[in-house]
Amino acid sequence: MKTATMPPLRVQPELRQAAEEMLRPGETLSAFVEESLRRNVERRRAQQEFIARGLASRDAAKESGEYVSAKKVLSKLSAKLKKAQQAAK
Repeated sequence: MKTATMPPLRVQPELRQAAEEMLRPGETLSAFVEESLRRNVERRRAQQEFIARGLASRDAAKESGEYVSAKKVLSKLSAKLKKAQQAAK
């Protein structure tokens, strides 16, 4: 597969300097920007999938008429958190 180029990116000199200061040894600014772009795409994809699952869940609940109270959900989450914290100790 051929690679593609991204459009030139204009930024304030302060932002470029800050990015250059964060580069790891041997890392290029281009590699840093590519990694940032990749992570942002992944994050946004995950957000879209999360929203889609939430909307599907909402629709399924409306259709079935079966809902779980926020109190019950929070209680279960609290129990899971407590169990994970104990396991981590």
